[in-house]
Amino acid sequence: MVSLSILAALLLNAPLAQAWITTSSSSRHSRNVAIQSALSDVNDNVDESASPSLSSSSRRDFMASTVSTVASTVAATTIASSGLMLPKIASAAVESATLKSPLVLPPLGLGAWAWGDSLFWGYDPKQDSELKEVFDYAVQQQTTALFDTAEVYGFGRSETLLGQFRSPETSEKIQIATKFAAYPFRTKPSDVVKACEASVKRLGGEPIDLYQVHFPNAWSNAEYWEGLADAYDMGLVKAVGVSNYGADATRAAHAALAKRGIPLSTNQIQLSLLYKWPLENGLLDVCNELGVKVLAYSPLALGFLTGKYSATNLPTAARKSLGKKLFDTSNGEDAAALTKLLDTMGIIAAAHGPE
Repeated sequence: MVSLSILAALLLNAPLAQAWITTSSSSRHSRNVAIQSALSDVNDNVDESASPSLSSSSRRDFMASTVSTVASTVAATTIASSGLMLPKIASAAVESATLKSPLVLPPLGLGAWAWGDSLFWGYDPKQDSELKEVFDYAVQQQTTALFDTAEVYGFGRSETLLGQFRSPETSEKIQIATKFAAYPFRTKPSDVVKACEASVKRLGGEPIDLYQVHFPNAWSNAEYWEGLADAYDMGLVKAVGVSNYGADATRAAHAALAKRGIPLSTNQIQLSLLYKWPLENGLLDVCNELGVKVLAYSPLALGFLTGKYSATNLPTAARKSLGKKLFDTSNGEDAAALTKLLDTMGIIAAAHGPE
């Protein structure tokens, strides 16, 4: 099977690929309404079921529920191909002068969501030796290898594995980005700092190259941005960013950090050939305007754009049911468009590398 990983990003501007996955504005609008309604229900449920007064014994149950919900929502929006994940966000603050981020990232990175996550990816500790091989291969292949993780991935297991895999020799050749989980019971800047310190410890004790707020919260966003700035000033992190932020929230975070003299380096958002909404809703334009780098997560659509899977060869765990829907021929034009897209990616990949 031809490897398609690198070409998925290159195809973002391929006219043929874009033509095959473009849907009408009316159908796209209908799907957006349905997705935004579902996300609104999720937000309402979170607001009703969690509060800053959650007991420590109930927090882990809430965290497990939240991780599962977020994973399912990301997967659902990938298949729907529209509707940016937009939880309730703070209003945009007054525009401020753009600060240039010193952060330099490689063009390709390796996401570590599956490293330690059994809820969505079916992780098994027996896989650790294979993950170590993947880590070593990535370090050997690139001048600088970027690994993206988060404290919620396997409830810290992903970070712990990266901390175990790195060594004094490899630390100079890697960059690690991780994320703070904006749970409702976390309401103060000190909560961000405390979580960051825990992540630093799990990752091996080195300052974090990029520390991000994983998703907006219903009420404590400003406090999180202050927490990011505090972690930066304390030397715990080298750069700060956000994730799953819309245009207004990105402007607000950028302005708040600018008041502390700290650039907002990145916004990590879902972006792939099956999910191009940020290119259409102006979010990418806002990031470019502010000098905020965009990190694309799920650029291979949870693996469905690698060419590995088909209707007769589906992934395991939660992705299996998603694959059934994605490759279901009863979906008509959508299934046919995906087949044409994968065929085209295969042709281009074959011209750029060996089998």
